[in-house]
Amino acid sequence: MSAKAVVTGIGVATPNGLGVDDFWAATRVGKNAIERVTHFDPEQYPSRLAGEIRGFEAEKHLPSRLIPQTDRMTRLALVAADCAFEDAGVQPGDIPEFDMGVVTASTSGGFEFGQNELKKLWSQGSQYVSAYQSFAWFYAVNSGQISIRNGMRGPSGVVVSDHAGGLDAIAQARRQIRKGSKLIFSGGFDASICPWGWVAQIAGGRLSTSDDPDRAYLPFDAAAGGYVPGEGGALLILEDERTARERGADNVYGEIAGYGATFDPKPGSGREPGLRRAIEVALADAGVEAGDVDVVFADAAGTPRLDREEADAITAVFGPSGVPVTAPKTMIGRLYSGAAPVDVVTALLAIREGLVPPTTNVELSPAYDIDLVVGQPRPTSIRTALVLARGYGGYNSAVVIRATD
Repeated sequence: MSAKAVVTGIGVATPNGLGVDDFWAATRVGKNAIERVTHFDPEQYPSRLAGEIRGFEAEKHLPSRLIPQTDRMTRLALVAADCAFEDAGVQPGDIPEFDMGVVTASTSGGFEFGQNELKKLWSQGSQYVSAYQSFAWFYAVNSGQISIRNGMRGPSGVVVSDHAGGLDAIAQARRQIRKGSKLIFSGGFDASICPWGWVAQIAGGRLSTSDDPDRAYLPFDAAAGGYVPGEGGALLILEDERTARERGADNVYGEIAGYGATFDPKPGSGREPGLRRAIEVALADAGVEAGDVDVVFADAAGTPRLDREEADAITAVFGPSGVPVTAPKTMIGRLYSGAAPVDVVTALLAIREGLVPPTTNVELSPAYDIDLVVGQPRPTSIRTALVLARGYGGYNSAVVIRATD
């Protein structure tokens, strides 16, 4: 159980960039990609902004037979998997098939595919419903399609959860590496910007209703009024460090060094939320002190109560303004199960360059005693980063990412 799980390949698709280079070029300077929804007419809904991935044409990247089988989120995930293999300098056949697995997270499954097929059922009849509806909507479909396409028959699975689930999936991947697997794909993708998915998200009661893209998603701001959803995510290739070095891995971005997860107590119990404890468990698991952490990537829920809870947890562990904090997801929206894996990617790239990307558009409220990086990126040496994620229902997860020599 002592093997180091390192990240050797990245595939990322977000509203502000497809691929590592485009994504980082936009993120490091704070390029905002939140705009009015175009996947459908949002006029009748109270929330009308989202982070959409523009210009993605799956037909240019995937075999034609896969297009009618898959939802948009799965197409994005399959292309990201191809990019991650290329980035890692490894091909599926280079490693025995039972030594490779896939563990992803999913919040909603293939919502858009499901909506389209149900619409056919209601309007035309059951004979018009695609046979692929039986699995294209399913939470585990990304893990299944990636494993089938790349001949990966090792330990695989799916974590059905939203924002925290992205970190939980990466932690499960690390566990499989420690058990002896040579390569595990992990991360998450979601893409439920369709009327059916939109109604479900609005029902959660946390979406921003602002129509101003520059003032809609404002975590830790006095004007915070909810978050803006987005689509996309990231996939990471995790390998045992020794295996990666022996095969001459082109990239070793960093190590998944620590992990902690907790549940919030029952509402009304009077006990504090579980995020602080998740941070402490992750730091202990990584064998680092609070003073060793160079930057925190916040969950940034964007509602006053949840922002307060997160700020209090960060302050309790690191002290008032004790560590730089950032939330680059304000550029792209919250990507549900894809959000935290994207933050992990951002942390790895921040470590590589020595640059904390900014939290865009936000004016830090004096009510929060945190050192939030706003406006401009902050150059600084980064060896250790902490990524936080929280899900509906009181799920808390934290992951420590560490540079490798």
